[in-house]
Amino acid sequence: MISLEVNGVVHQVNVANPDMPLLWVLRDVIGLTGTKYGCGIEVCGACTVLVDGEAQRSCQINASSVVGSKITTVEGLSPDGKSHPLQKAWIELQVPQCGYCQSGMLMAACSALNGNDDGITNVCVCGTYQRIGAAIQLAKTL
Repeated sequence: MISLEVNGVVHQVNVANPDMPLLWVLRDVIGLTGTKYGCGIEVCGACTVLVDGEAQRSCQINASSVVGSKITTVEGLSPDGKSHPLQKAWIELQVPQCGYCQSGMLMAACSALNGNDDGITNVCVCGTYQRIGAAIQLAKTL
């Protein structure tokens, strides 16, 4: 049994293997399916969450390694799913292309908005990184 703080709520999770990737604990054990599986090798960014405010790929982080950290998923950005400044900017600028990685891109952008290295241009493979950068700038004004 491990204790994880996700979106401000402490979850006692019973995982058979404490080395289980955080992605699967979030999706399959806790039931937060906004974080997506994409590549499984930390390349695509679809699984990005914030760990203590910084963007991290949850597909390769062991759940046991984030005990004591504050984890934020896309569900934790705003209670209604559209009131966070980045979510507003995403909609206004029509950022998404195909969409599979958008929850992860939002989380990476949130990390950038918080002053952390964004890495957006190293993650986005469909070309929306220019819109993502514009959304980060717009969110600063909202």
